[in-house]
Amino acid sequence: RIMTKTRYAREAGNPTTTAKARGSNLRVHFKNTRETAQALRKLKLKNAIKYLENVIGKKDAIPFRRFLGGVGHHAQSKKYKTVATRWPKKSCEYLISLLKNAQSNAEAKKLDIDRLFIAHIQVNRAPKLRRRTYRAHGRINPYMTSPCHVELILKEKKKTIRKARENKSGATDKKLVSQKKLAKERVKSAAQQ
Repeated sequence: RIMTKTRYAREAGNPTTTAKARGSNLRVHFKNTRETAQALRKLKLKNAIKYLENVIGKKDAIPFRRFLGGVGHHAQSKKYKTVATRWPKKSCEYLISLLKNAQSNAEAKKLDIDRLFIAHIQVNRAPKLRRRTYRAHGRINPYMTSPCHVELILKEKKKTIRKARENKSGATDKKLVSQKKLAKERVKSAAQQ
């Protein structure tokens, strides 16, 4: 089979500040993996790996928001303002391995690991694999697996440097204070007098 260059659903942007990883035809349930991936979106890389390890240890849970038919209600779901949560161990293990693969790709590009976050993560259905199960009265029913394709892009967060503002006199302000904070300080000073 000839290997061709694969395309991602989203452009990575600047290749010097991004790292990619993907898995095709993974033997893990599509629905569980999709919900797990949604929970990881926009998280920092280190936080995402720690979160998934906590889910495997049942210290944290994955909120199910789309594929929640028959999913039980748990106390851990209050944290996510939903009712349905689960602990999809196999999906978490596959996603941890993908995140670690993307992390090593980032290290090869000499990116700062502490500033990486998950900019894009997507789970697609893969072709189902057929098996059979034997039923009563000599019948046979399909027994299909629902594998998935997963792709993710890590991006390096930009360093934010605040620019000092200049007054009308030309001097720069040391610190900007909001109107609300100034009002609170005025009320506090009036109460003390």
